[in-house]
Amino acid sequence: MNSTGSNNAAEAFQRLHGVAPTGVWSAPGRVNLIGEHTDYNDGFVLPFAIPQRTWVAAAPREDGVLTLASGSATAPPLRLADLEPGSPRDWTAYPAGVAWVLRQQGITGGADLVITGDVPHGSGLSSSHSLEVATALALLGLAEREASTSDVAKWVQQAENDFVGAPTGLLDQTASLCCTEAHVLFLDVRTGRQEQVPFDAARHGLEVLVIDTRVSHSLVESGYAERRAGCEEAARLRNVPAVRDLDTEAGLPERLQPLVRHVVTENARVLKTVELLRQDRYEEIGPLLSASHASLRDDYRVSCAELDVAAQAAEDAGALGARMIGGGFGGSAIALVPARIRADVERCVAEAFARHGFAAPRMFTAVPAAGAGRDR
Repeated sequence: MNSTGSNNAAEAFQRLHGVAPTGVWSAPGRVNLIGEHTDYNDGFVLPFAIPQRTWVAAAPREDGVLTLASGSATAPPLRLADLEPGSPRDWTAYPAGVAWVLRQQGITGGADLVITGDVPHGSGLSSSHSLEVATALALLGLAEREASTSDVAKWVQQAENDFVGAPTGLLDQTASLCCTEAHVLFLDVRTGRQEQVPFDAARHGLEVLVIDTRVSHSLVESGYAERRAGCEEAARLRNVPAVRDLDTEAGLPERLQPLVRHVVTENARVLKTVELLRQDRYEEIGPLLSASHASLRDDYRVSCAELDVAAQAAEDAGALGARMIGGGFGGSAIALVPARIRADVERCVAEAFARHGFAAPRMFTAVPAAGAGRDR
């Protein structure tokens, strides 16, 4: 884990509170190689953790009060007993929501939390779940409570769904908790079955280029809930537990068919990608990434102009495939790029953004990193 990030969080805590923290916990952001909007449909996903993380330096309090500070922002103290969904509504809702859920699990002591990190916000790289997971581990650590990663993932999902108001699935928090260095996590969301699949793009002369469009998105305010509700309606109409159990959109109302078609084909793309990785056929996953983007753009309708330009420009410059990642309506795309032309791809994407009058994108390569844990 990044000792510099951990030290910075501890030093920030010391400056603010005058004492050293009891500990520092951290959790990474994630890139989802493929498998978008499949998690809440009981489907398959294939994420990996990225080196960018959120750190939470923490110490216990005995008065049931939660204090939160991040950078230059210090929030008003929050009484755990007074927390309720929808309040607060700023960035503190994410750690407060986790404290609210854990209070239901018997963790009622307060805490001082100082938060630092380098996961870009609103970028589709799961900065909010990174913050929530790190907070959960910190509060559990302070209470000296053991918990399984599956329980922590479900508690973080509850905080996101019931407190923050975003109806997200289990992909992001599970990825943050369970991913390992040099692997992608093949997760069957229904069964919880996990497989760490080796992922070494560099050995094949390839890189995963992240293109952050800098178009901020909010899953609370976007059409995310509408898409999820449509999938749930389709499952009810076909009398199955989830869209994962369907193999076709035929026979459903026309307005629901594109949603189901995306989930059915996306699950198939995840399974095919895992098969290709197991066979060391990395270059062949490029077309699957591009097909995923087309499906998210045309059937699920969660892309935007900036994401479409990013994916197309990367492919035009020689990327083997490209797709938007995350909930959509902004955020980031990824491109599978031969390392020898990565600079050319970056230049072409930047030029395409300039031609369209978009803000310059932020680009970096992503490699699979370690999951969440205690740093010190």
